[in-house]
Amino acid sequence: MSALSSQEQSVLDWLAGARDDMVALTAELVNIDSGSHDKAGVDAVGTRLAAYLAGQGIASTFVPDVTYGDALVARLGGDDRPVLLMGHRDTVFSQGEAARRPFRTADGRGHGPGCADMKAGLVQNAFVMAALARFGAPVPVVGLFTSDEEIGSPSSRPVIEAEAKRARAVFNSEPGRPSGAVVTARKGGAFMRCEVLGRAAHAGNNLADGVSAIEEAARKIIALHALTDFGRGVTVHVGIVNGGEAVNMVAPRATFTIDLRYIDPADRTATLTAIEAIVDRPFLSGTSARLETAGEFLPLVASAQSERLFGLYVDCARAVGRDVTGEFAGGCADSGFTASIGTPTLCGVGPVGGRAHSPDEYLELDTVVPRAQSLALAILRIDRLSMG
Repeated sequence: MSALSSQEQSVLDWLAGARDDMVALTAELVNIDSGSHDKAGVDAVGTRLAAYLAGQGIASTFVPDVTYGDALVARLGGDDRPVLLMGHRDTVFSQGEAARRPFRTADGRGHGPGCADMKAGLVQNAFVMAALARFGAPVPVVGLFTSDEEIGSPSSRPVIEAEAKRARAVFNSEPGRPSGAVVTARKGGAFMRCEVLGRAAHAGNNLADGVSAIEEAARKIIALHALTDFGRGVTVHVGIVNGGEAVNMVAPRATFTIDLRYIDPADRTATLTAIEAIVDRPFLSGTSARLETAGEFLPLVASAQSERLFGLYVDCARAVGRDVTGEFAGGCADSGFTASIGTPTLCGVGPVGGRAHSPDEYLELDTVVPRAQSLALAILRIDRLSMG
């Protein structure tokens, strides 16, 4: 890797000087509730990002959606094979969580709902675009700030795939791993909901006349969990269970959710077939059940092109004083959609954090600048990369 050019040095220096501003904007976004189903909150985060980008001379537009937050698309330069920067504005947390746990810093870490997953990554992408707008970029850059990743991107997936088809490379600024690694591969996954119907009866007077939907659901859950095969990287997990109407009534209805994860796309087909068979089979006579898919992620599978992209990023990180490795992640992300259509993709390039989806989520503040610098430098040098 050659020495830094004057343009590259200017970009890196500007990002270094923007550290406090990046943390401040991250704090603003963390303090806005933006659960996936909170359209107003997710849109408020988008409005704040659009305002920052406009202040940097970067035009952006919203792709409207009536149910979920509107997708925000920012464009720098033309539309000829841009580099695509991605990030999602939604979190897993409910309304009121930001007020209960506002952004705070302690011992070199930031804390608060969604601080790492992934509001710091959104800020990183916006500031990298600002630096490139100020000092120039060799290729067009698109920033895509989506709204519903935590529930499988039901509204954002078509927007993601359309932008990725035009892109030469994709960087998804999900949080860097606690080890400092970026993510080179991820599992695919599907989120499903099963509804079980039984027959109500008085639990004291005529228990035998009823058929418990809760018992049927329990039997199905045991069978579903037995599909997990850690050796193949296949997991089936029931995360939410609800059922019944009264303690003295045989439950006429029960519901539960299913989380399927896999590495090999062939395992998706085989395991989904097995799940459907368990749902369709009545363990108790007189019950019925139906299955619906609520959301799905495709796996991020490494390719020769994505490995070259990773190599470029590693060299750029080294140029700013960081050694970076790649890791496989069991969690799903929008990067699977872009990789699956053939666009070279690297994930987990955002600031480092951990314990996402929990009250203990944290952001390593000393990674905010070097991760932004590494990403910016990779974009500045993207034309040196032969993608085959």
